[in-house]
Amino acid sequence: MWFRDDLRIDDNPALAAAADDPDGLIALFVLDEVSEGVRPLGGAARWWLHGSLERLREALAEREIPLVLRRGAVAEVVPEVVAQAGVTRVLWNRRYGGERHHDAALKEHLRAGGVAAHSFPGNVLFEPGTVLNGQGLPYRVYSAFWRACLSRPAPVEPTTVPDRVHAATPQPLGEPLDGWRLRPTAPDWAAGIAARWTPGEAAARERLDEFLDAGAAGYAEGRDFPARATGSELSPHLRWGEISPRTVWHRALDAGADVGVFLSEIGWREFAWHTLFASPDLHLRGLNAQFDAFPWRTDPGAELEAWQRGETGFPLVDAGMRELWQSGFMHNRVRMVTASFLTKNLLIDWRVGEAWFWDTLVDADAASNPFNWQWVAGCGADAAPYFRIFNPVTQQQKFDRDGTYVEQWAPHALLTPEIVDLRTSRVRALAAYDQARGASSEPAVS
Repeated sequence: MWFRDDLRIDDNPALAAAADDPDGLIALFVLDEVSEGVRPLGGAARWWLHGSLERLREALAEREIPLVLRRGAVAEVVPEVVAQAGVTRVLWNRRYGGERHHDAALKEHLRAGGVAAHSFPGNVLFEPGTVLNGQGLPYRVYSAFWRACLSRPAPVEPTTVPDRVHAATPQPLGEPLDGWRLRPTAPDWAAGIAARWTPGEAAARERLDEFLDAGAAGYAEGRDFPARATGSELSPHLRWGEISPRTVWHRALDAGADVGVFLSEIGWREFAWHTLFASPDLHLRGLNAQFDAFPWRTDPGAELEAWQRGETGFPLVDAGMRELWQSGFMHNRVRMVTASFLTKNLLIDWRVGEAWFWDTLVDADAASNPFNWQWVAGCGADAAPYFRIFNPVTQQQKFDRDGTYVEQWAPHALLTPEIVDLRTSRVRALAAYDQARGASSEPAVS
């Protein structure tokens, strides 16, 4: 079996299918950062991947199955392993971004050589490309999309891997994980990430148990308050497939609590993946062509650096950006505020912010990260109107009135001078939006 963003044993459709092979299993993971269209991982994601592979290796070792690690272009590495080990069947769970074109080409290549190749839907509730509107097109409005999903048969129950699965012989040689240098050494910028997070399937299941036992009941009313421990914090585990959305879905329903709002957030994640399937270049191009003419600043310079460092002079923004840098995570409400501040108050291209989050978030994935940035910027699916500008001062008054969150992450933020005037920058942002709308509506010159 070829592992990718599905680093788990339970409810792994490809692994369950591989268990039926009497010849045994070869568990392969390929780190491909060189194939065309494959986006190299950010630093925080690389840190997480190292830990997740360690835990997967341990879980497979309990079944006496080694995890074979290889690095390179999948179009070369997978056929090489197939030839070395005499493999007759390759199984994997599908991906839905630009990588799927490599997957399709690989499947065709393997089959042409007499090797069976099969893929499975392992990391979504509903297969992208199957939930379409009346015109046969992808939904652009979340509420309509989610209603359509809920009208379909419920996601199937999670599966387990039979105990009979065993290792194939011979096993191909792999590479040492430490040789990939996924984690920093000196300076160890990831110390705060390591203090907060434990990668792996066991940690994912434990986190889900804790959330359902204690947090789910207060999720709906507490999810917007960054100082409250009401979030699930499952996003990095879902990003690496350490737990499946089907497991989360059914466990939440079985918990008996009021989990409708929580499940709708799982639906929002689903919406992002379906959108990526329809628009594989989501991190490069806005869905709303009107923004192609938007006059983003070309010389953000010191203001961009101040935003990245959490030195804007606006406590909620600074707390969020420092939480991100120190822990690899940021509360969802604060993500919206910091993204709005960058794109609207500073007039910096959403792609610049998306790239920073891609590098620093442990849960940054190919769908949700650009999808949510486009939503805030106003150019994405079901996007917030561009004129909706999150005021970081009023947002703090609403959701961190006593300053608990700010005090935790940016206790001296009030001493930092404000780098922009909120009123003036709002006027500038709305004028830029009017300019972009005017440019996009001008007739072409023939």
